[in-house]
Amino acid sequence: MVAGATSSQGAPGPEEAAAQVLVASNRGPVSYTLDDDGTLTARRGGGGLVSGLSAIGPEADAVWVCAALGAGDREAARRSGGHLDGGDTGGQSVRMLDIPADTFEAAYHGIANSVLWFTHHMLYQTPLEPVFDQEFDRQWTAYEQYNAAFADALAQEAGQGATVLVQDYHLTLVPGLLRERRPDLRIGHFSHTPWAPADYFRLLPDEVAAKVLRGMLGADRTAFLTARWARLFTECCRGVLGATVTEGEDGTLSVTSEGRTTRIGVHPLGADGDFLRERAHRDDVTERMAQLREQVGAGPDGSPRRTIVRVDRTELSKNIVRGLYAYRRLLAEHPEWRERVVHLAFAYPSRQDLAVYRDYTAEVGRVADAVNEEFGTDGWTPVVLHVKDDFARSLAAYRMADVALVNPIRDGMNLVAKEIPVVSDEGCALVLSREAGAYEELASEALAVNPFDVRETAEVLRTALELDAATRTERTRRLAGIATSRPPASWLLDQLEALRA
Repeated sequence: MVAGATSSQGAPGPEEAAAQVLVASNRGPVSYTLDDDGTLTARRGGGGLVSGLSAIGPEADAVWVCAALGAGDREAARRSGGHLDGGDTGGQSVRMLDIPADTFEAAYHGIANSVLWFTHHMLYQTPLEPVFDQEFDRQWTAYEQYNAAFADALAQEAGQGATVLVQDYHLTLVPGLLRERRPDLRIGHFSHTPWAPADYFRLLPDEVAAKVLRGMLGADRTAFLTARWARLFTECCRGVLGATVTEGEDGTLSVTSEGRTTRIGVHPLGADGDFLRERAHRDDVTERMAQLREQVGAGPDGSPRRTIVRVDRTELSKNIVRGLYAYRRLLAEHPEWRERVVHLAFAYPSRQDLAVYRDYTAEVGRVADAVNEEFGTDGWTPVVLHVKDDFARSLAAYRMADVALVNPIRDGMNLVAKEIPVVSDEGCALVLSREAGAYEELASEALAVNPFDVRETAEVLRTALELDAATRTERTRRLAGIATSRPPASWLLDQLEALRA
């Protein structure tokens, strides 16, 4: 039991608890900052889970269980007894767990982000990493405690026979732990990342690999963003646990292990088209567009320069550096595009508390500067790099994009690939990595690239720039239709319906 976490002992029984729908995730729908004078300021977030939970409706008595991420969150959790003020959460019922900071740090940074995330994105430099030693053992113990705190809280909050949706790699052990505490519940787990092939997954210590899979198989149903990731998960279950994998006539999969059968689902997450279209035409976006157009400028003939747009966080999987290399090669091998195109590269720093991310963010800036130094002129900056997160500016760039560059090494879905076509003013060509989960849906209308092949990416960028306007517009229309076919609210409701079936 985690020190400071609430035990299930003495908690209200399931007949006393009210919640019939529960969502569990590391990050909740609200975060807090703590001012020097002790004032707490709440800031509500967005995203698919927020939209989806809002769509469930108040009659469901839904509860969101999340962790306190920083000092402000911990103080808010303490002052509220863990049940946040509805005025801060937009009326949602939120239980925020005050897990001790050192336990959270070891579980979140040590295991979730530095081991499980690296494994599923296949990012290890295997001659040097991973190294599973005493420090890993300490962090894994914290990860088990962190997951147990969530299982305890969910067991306390859930009404009899309630439905629980557990989210992502941070909480892989929760379904199994919750099953032990509350066998009456319907439990689902959803993975927002890719899933590693069995051989790569087995880089993990055997006991840990087995615990992760058993934990997820504690769910009645575990689901993924694409059929590819779902199949890789079942291959891991077969290879690590000796589980039986069954495929139905309709192609649906199930895994049977240790006497239990878990159904496998696929739910691609789409863009919220209505929100994006409305938000992209507000005044602040129009203002940012004017600023960006001034930065992009006009070509030698006086016509507006073309734009290649990317919007990413500086996560190692996003492949920003190779994208810049490909753009540099485009300019080197096709000089006719010099002074006629600008690469709008928005690379928003991510996880800067980890040295490897700081180094990667610095490398993005270094390569962008090198391209500008090599090719730039008095009237033309080849790469316009922005590193300060600005959603309105991102939407402005979406609207301006002639080409969208989305080239991740490996990505669970990648919503940017879906969002840009939805708000593009005049149509854009989508250059898309075949390793992005979104490729499974968008391949027919995108220009595919191998994310490691800089030469190929440069040539595809040239093809995208030269695509005629009519073709670009028609492809964008079809991309937007696919991208918005499963908006966040439907995505979560579909999971609930499938879990209850």
